Amino acid sequence: MEIKRPKYLQQLIDLRHNGMVKVITGVRRCGKSYLLFNLFANWLVSNGVDAEHIIKIDLENRHNMRLRDPDALLAYIDGKLKDNNMHYVMIDEVQMVPQFEDVLNSYLKMPNVDIYVTGSNARLLSKDVITEFRGRGFEVRVHPLSFSEFFSTRQDTTVESSYMEYSMYGGMPQVALEPSPELKKRYLLSLFNNTYIRDIQQRYKLQYAEEMESLMGFVASSIGCITTPNKLSDTMHSVMGSTISRPTVYQYLNYIEDAFLIEKSLRYDIKGKKYFDTNFKYYFVDMGLRNACLNFRQFEQTHIMENIIYNELCIRGFAVDVGVVPVTRADAAGKRSRAQLEVDFVCNQASRCYYIQSAYRIDSEEKMAQEQASFSHIKDSFKRIVILGEHTPSYHNDKGVLFISIYDFLLNDNALEW
Repeated sequence: MEIKRPKYLQQLIDLRHNGMVKVITGVRRCGKSYLLFNLFANWLVSNGVDAEHIIKIDLENRHNMRLRDPDALLAYIDGKLKDNNMHYVMIDEVQMVPQFEDVLNSYLKMPNVDIYVTGSNARLLSKDVITEFRGRGFEVRVHPLSFSEFFSTRQDTTVESSYMEYSMYGGMPQVALEPSPELKKRYLLSLFNNTYIRDIQQRYKLQYAEEMESLMGFVASSIGCITTPNKLSDTMHSVMGSTISRPTVYQYLNYIEDAFLIEKSLRYDIKGKKYFDTNFKYYFVDMGLRNACLNFRQFEQTHIMENIIYNELCIRGFAVDVGVVPVTRADAAGKRSRAQLEVDFVCNQASRCYYIQSAYRIDSEEKMAQEQASFSHIKDSFKRIVILGEHTPSYHNDKGVLFISIYDFLLNDNALEW
């Protein structure tokens, strides 16, 4: 079965011939290569491009090891440029080439060359898109399958059972196509341990390899919880007796982020319109990888649903922060104290802004009031939304808060506009 990725394919179609290097980034095995070498290349051919004008270079393939040398890569591409018609150069895992920026810059002024590359390391690619290409690089971030993409691969299953499967095994394309839970688990565990862990350890020559794996486990256990590198370091000291320093913990967290395994959401003071320098939340880019990190031992639907919502918002192009609303309260004796109420997600995209709470269950009046408490202290007019982990018709309550189900949110790109 071919899994269509229409959103990403359309981005590549729209970016053709724009004079920039198109850099397709994302966690390894999320479908970047298939998107470029198959979906996009096939679209080009179906729209009249000669297949010989599509130059595909897979740098992960050992047969192409010699092309990891920048001069050899340059000579190979030059040899493939047959005429003055447009050539599409596609390079997979370009970060394996030292000085790849120089190679790509060599073709930026050639009118008959359109360049597309993939990469799986943020520090080697995203930063260089801005600095080395001097405004002539454009990043296309690819995620694992969204739930709607995943659901399109399921046949004769309900949306509820598909969501539970997605919550457990995530949206890596190969996982979606595996026929049994056992094969899904085996693939995810192998991928996590033999690809991601090994990549990070080998790339950075880690001194504390076991501590890095344990750190990933602590992050996976605390998705959706406010934390800091200091707290994680203290936890490792108390639980493991580790001697790893706080600066090293911070550095290792950066390594895991750079591999696109986790993302950090900053805390934003909604009233003060400013970011906090400390405390943030981490989310895993894929639930299957998160669960594999914990060997499928912890499965908390509340936190998992929050992580799935975060990922979906990122896939839709929102900048996502953790909202904080400072308030002053008085107790029964009249004593006043400061508190901070949380908004799970503050989502911005151009002029649009949403305040979103993730609520797996609301089974009491107290819980209902708790989920809306922070909203009542926000004075602007942006939309307030509660996403519920159960079927419910979309509706606005008497305070103007929109309630929608997780299924409607994930399957309807316009659900937030209801």
